[in-house]
Amino acid sequence: MNLTSLSFPYGESISWFSPDKIPQLPASPLKEWLLANGSLTKRLKGCGERFEVKVLGEDLLAPLEGEYPEQEQVWVREVLLCVDGVPWVFARTLIPSSLFSYKKKEFINLGTRSLGELLYSNNEFQQGKIELAQFSQHTRLMQLAKELDQGTKESLWGRRRQFRFQNQQMLVIESFLPQAQQHIAQLSLTPH
Repeated sequence: MNLTSLSFPYGESISWFSPDKIPQLPASPLKEWLLANGSLTKRLKGCGERFEVKVLGEDLLAPLEGEYPEQEQVWVREVLLCVDGVPWVFARTLIPSSLFSYKKKEFINLGTRSLGELLYSNNEFQQGKIELAQFSQHTRLMQLAKELDQGTKESLWGRRRQFRFQNQQMLVIESFLPQAQQHIAQLSLTPH
């Protein structure tokens, strides 16, 4: 793995769409994973013996085009969600500065814990609708996959969801890397 903090942030400006606006969704079971409610962390923990979070970077940054047009800066946290030492998901979280200031201690102290532990531990955060994106060969996500020795010719898929806290919202983006897509394709369609 040739990842360095110099490459942070890995996120990119990309178009997200409601699933009903995408003419060709990926085959099941990946489709079910993309559209699933609840904690992705919990699902990933059921896929192997060891789950871990590798922090790629976190900092107060200017948002990318289309992310938060009304904000000058947002807290950005990028991590890899790994199963048995293999990166499965690239996750990017964007938190508006006002929400970050209010819950700073909780966000800063996540360390190598999953954000899902915070979002699903109580009823403070409410899930919004899921939007999907398909990543082609010339995207930063594909470059990241290559750096992780997971090059592929297939498109990759990701999902984006807003989480509301009182009158503020944050964005959580979860993009499935080639290893995840391969493993998920082999899973049965039974619910987890």
